[in-house]
Amino acid sequence: MQPANSESSLAGTVVEGSRLVHACLRRPVDRPPVWFLRQAGRYMQEYRDVRSRHTLVEICKSPELAAEVTITAAEKLGVDAAIIFADLLLPLEPMGLPFEFQAGEGPVVHSPLRTAGDVRALRTDRADELAYVARAIEKVAAHFRNRLGVIGFCGAPYTLASYMIEGGGSKNYIFTKQMMYREPLAWRLLLDKLVTVLEQYCRLQVQAGADVIQIFDSWVGSLALADYRDYALDATKRLVRAVQQLGVPVIYFGVETAGLLADMASTGADVIGLDWRQPLDEGWRAVGSEHAVQGNLDPITLFAPLEILESRVKAILRAADGRPGHIFNLGHGIVPNTPVENVQAVVRIVKEFRPESASHA
Repeated sequence: MQPANSESSLAGTVVEGSRLVHACLRRPVDRPPVWFLRQAGRYMQEYRDVRSRHTLVEICKSPELAAEVTITAAEKLGVDAAIIFADLLLPLEPMGLPFEFQAGEGPVVHSPLRTAGDVRALRTDRADELAYVARAIEKVAAHFRNRLGVIGFCGAPYTLASYMIEGGGSKNYIFTKQMMYREPLAWRLLLDKLVTVLEQYCRLQVQAGADVIQIFDSWVGSLALADYRDYALDATKRLVRAVQQLGVPVIYFGVETAGLLADMASTGADVIGLDWRQPLDEGWRAVGSEHAVQGNLDPITLFAPLEILESRVKAILRAADGRPGHIFNLGHGIVPNTPVENVQAVVRIVKEFRPESASHA
């Protein structure tokens, strides 16, 4: 099978009228599609109501609840895509590494990986235990009936490996980098196992109706370029290609990645997500014109007065200049207490904007 960035391999799977899929493939659309990282979250009252009765993991593991919060957010905002409500760390449990969310601390892995023996003990044969995410996607896809794109996702090998080794969030990634440098065989085995599980996990999502898969490399910005090339790039590339072989485009997103963009693009991902730390057109040049880009409004701009917010949104749209392959999004996720009406305003601005130049349309 040809890779997914070949039109022939996707000709039969593109959802009719889906701006998202067409934009991922750099095909002309009437306007950029718009959706938001973490668009179902605590800033939205409807989500807070559900969270008052259920834990985050309970929502993730209930297809009905996960579909409900996914659908509610997409419809309330009027976006062009619904990203399934799930958590990056869900694959850790079937691999034999349980975790929990602690108030104020985020996810905590109580028995983090520290030795080669810990890595060897991880399992790769239970990815089907994640089928609850696929059932939630089925419900979302059935609800929208091709009216907008459905996005599945997973964590990237480096980011998930870091969570597994550090045991949670980290500022310096000392344990992760120690394993990379001192236990290279264990490190490669860990990434190999992750790629195996993540490919199966993404397969479940695509078979359930996901039109696009986003791979989150949330912590990849902690790597020097040489370390990215030596310790993360190959595994990420293998995952990207494996997902593309399923017949869907791939969005590859990281944070603080300005110095890594060209190499991230070398994974072959159809779309590279950009954070807000550089202008969109500069990021696109680094990525290369053969890739689409996603981004890249600073999520805290959503707290700004409307005139500033409108100016920033339009600046990004002007930087894209109407070229096929731009998906409007934030440079990271929506944060708690963000005014919902400002998020809705961004959707309205994107939908109403028309580029001054049609030279690339």
